[in-house]
Amino acid sequence: MRLKRNKRFHTEVATSAMSDIMFFLLLFFLIISTLANPNVIKMDLPKSDATQKTNKQHITLSVTHDKKYFIDKNEVTFDLLKEQLMLKTKEQNNSTVVIRIPHDMQIQDLVDLLKLTVDSDLKFVIATEKY
Repeated sequence: MRLKRNKRFHTEVATSAMSDIMFFLLLFFLIISTLANPNVIKMDLPKSDATQKTNKQHITLSVTHDKKYFIDKNEVTFDLLKEQLMLKTKEQNNSTVVIRIPHDMQIQDLVDLLKLTVDSDLKFVIATEKY
């Protein structure tokens, strides 16, 4: 009995190491994405050496250099700011507003925002960066 041997060469790509690398990359990006805060508009905040932090359940009011107002990344005009803040606080059952204003803005802009929050019986916190 004569046996035929298959002498053809078959190419094969080893992908077991690739699946390990993809798994580690997936874990890395998942961990990094949970650390990043998606509700942040980039700006230079005032400096402070205080280390007090707020909880994650707050409303963020951000002001840019060109006086655009954002409530949790949603742009709002100054005229509608009070109404939108009241709607957002009722929606989240939270009356704490974190005000993020650039460090080189005029004091009057900050006072206008603080007056708006005080008139609405809201608590406010001014966001700063650590020295």
